[in-house]
Amino acid sequence: MALTSTTKASSSTLAKTRAATKAKQIPATNTYVYKGVDKKGNKIQGEINGGSPSIVKTLLAKQGITAKSVSKKAKPLFGSSGKAIKPSDIAVFSRQMATMMKAGVPLVQAFDIVADGLENPNLRKLVLQIRDSVAAGGGFASSLRDHPKYFDDLFCNLVDAGEQSGALETMLDRIATYKEKTEALKAKIKKAMTYPVDVVLIKNIVTGILLVKVVPQFA
Repeated sequence: MALTSTTKASSSTLAKTRAATKAKQIPATNTYVYKGVDKKGNKIQGEINGGSPSIVKTLLAKQGITAKSVSKKAKPLFGSSGKAIKPSDIAVFSRQMATMMKAGVPLVQAFDIVADGLENPNLRKLVLQIRDSVAAGGGFASSLRDHPKYFDDLFCNLVDAGEQSGALETMLDRIATYKEKTEALKAKIKKAMTYPVDVVLIKNIVTGILLVKVVPQFA
C-alpha cells in the first residue's frame, strides 16, 4: 500500500510538472486588428489582445460584435539597416501570385511558395504576415488593407473585385502589368529630368577648365 501511495504521489507530481511546462509554452498574448459589425449592424473596427484569432472572436462575441476578419497586428518590417520594399517588389509579388493561382495552387500555399522564392527578407516577412491573416479567416483584400504603406486603395479595391468575381488571378496579373508599366514610365521621366542637369554640370566643368587653364595663357 505504501508503494502504491508513493507511485500515485509521483504520478501527481509528474502531472503537475507537465501542466506547468505546458503553461510556460503558451504563446504570449498578441494584438489583433478586427473588423466586424455590432448589434445594431454598424460597421466597427479596432484592436484587441488575445492568444489566437479564435479567442479574439469569442471575446468580441461577448461584447456583441460579430467579427468579419481578425488578423495579427503587423509589426515593423525593418529598421534603419533593412532593405526597403519598393513598388517593383510589389509588382513581382503580384505577378508570382497570379502565376501560382493560374496553376491551381491554393491561396495560402501560394503565399508560402512565393515567400520562399523572394530575395528581399522584408518582402518575405510582409508576404508571410498576409498569409497568416488570410489563414486566420480574413479576405485577401482586407489583409492587404492592413499594410497601406505598400498596398494603396486602388490595389486593394481591384483585389477585392477579383475576389468577388472569382477572377482573382486575372486581376492580380493586370495589377502586376499596371505596376510594371508605371515603374517603367517613372524611370523614363527620371532619366529625362536628370539629362538637363547633366548637361549643365558638364558645361560648368568645361567653363571652369577654360577659365583656369586656357584664359590665363592668353592673358
